Amino acid sequence: MDESVIDYRAVFQALPGMVALLTPELVYADVNEEFCRASGRKREQMVGRHLFEVFPDNPNDPTATGMRNLEASMQRVLDTGERDGMALQRYDVEDPTRAGHWQERYWSPCNAPVFGPDGNVVMLVHRVEEVTELIRARGGRTTGRTRVLEAELYTRARELQDLNERLRLAHAREREVALALQEAMLPARRQVGDHRAAVRYRPALGALNVCGDWYDMVDLVGGHRLGVSVGDVVGHGLAAAGVMGQLRSALSAASRVAEGPAQALDVLGRYAHVVDGAESATAVTTFVDFDRHTITYSSAGHLPPVLVHPDGWVEFLDQATDPPLDAHPDPIPRPQAGATFTDGAILALYTDGLVERRREDIDTGLARLAESLRRHRAEDPEALADAVLLELLPPGGATDDTALIIVRL
Repeated sequence: MDESVIDYRAVFQALPGMVALLTPELVYADVNEEFCRASGRKREQMVGRHLFEVFPDNPNDPTATGMRNLEASMQRVLDTGERDGMALQRYDVEDPTRAGHWQERYWSPCNAPVFGPDGNVVMLVHRVEEVTELIRARGGRTTGRTRVLEAELYTRARELQDLNERLRLAHAREREVALALQEAMLPARRQVGDHRAAVRYRPALGALNVCGDWYDMVDLVGGHRLGVSVGDVVGHGLAAAGVMGQLRSALSAASRVAEGPAQALDVLGRYAHVVDGAESATAVTTFVDFDRHTITYSSAGHLPPVLVHPDGWVEFLDQATDPPLDAHPDPIPRPQAGATFTDGAILALYTDGLVERRREDIDTGLARLAESLRRHRAEDPEALADAVLLELLPPGGATDDTALIIVRL
């Protein structure tokens, strides 16, 4: 069927369960017919009004928490962009025909986000399963057995709420630890002699503001030389960040004593074999010799660095690419290649979140990156990095982590 002929408003109204749409300010935008029927309220009594203006907590019961729990759930959806299924909730709902009289109801809600084109939550879907009849005895009378069941269900609901709160606090603590690890492990932007550098770090949507992507700059022994690297560990969050920290530190140390980038990656590959979580990790490192105007490089399964020459020629450094760090049971020497540059060139290293898109060939993303770097090559590295992220990343953020480092040679 042609999607354009489907009347989605009619579908919404015909949904068999209670469903409402709310704005991020928790104002009713629409309700379906079943929501009106089950709640005992007309559509015009709800649409345009705040959720808790329509359904406040029972003022006669200081222990009533159903609506406050619902508000907390909706706020979690707005904060995380993730669906939130709530435990069974007891609500005291005011009788629409008798002001001041409250009905004891039991609802099982689920709240889900609706995203706009920019990736932000623009609407909340609030679905409710009415389970009061499962709690109440037939005929409106509560039997002793039902009271026991009601008490047990209510206790279980409170236990689940407490568990959700503990998980929320644990998540917040994990985020604090992850941010501290990121700040400790990833260097800030820096001046490399007369050469300026810029770094950017963007975790995926929904991540802890930290990820498995990493970058590094190392002053190398012997002459005016610099090691520039990026890498990518599979996964997000604290676990991936821990692996990232280990691999970054190992490559930083190896680069200072290695004869070249290939040897540095050889050492890192051997180390990756004994690090849990380093499976399929990738990395690329470049050794820049400012005196000789040369770049030697080697890649372990990573996307190629980009060298943008002052005249606008864009060169992908892709002549020394090998499998990821742990691909060989017995690590073998990795390839190494070189390139030359003139003063004013730009070197850019990045991770796949910058160029990869679903249902799009990777060459399309690489071409987009090359064009952005070429067009903005005369700008300061800080402005250049901002321009590249603005042009390549979706407005609401990417679904994969992104690291970018740009050095003016």
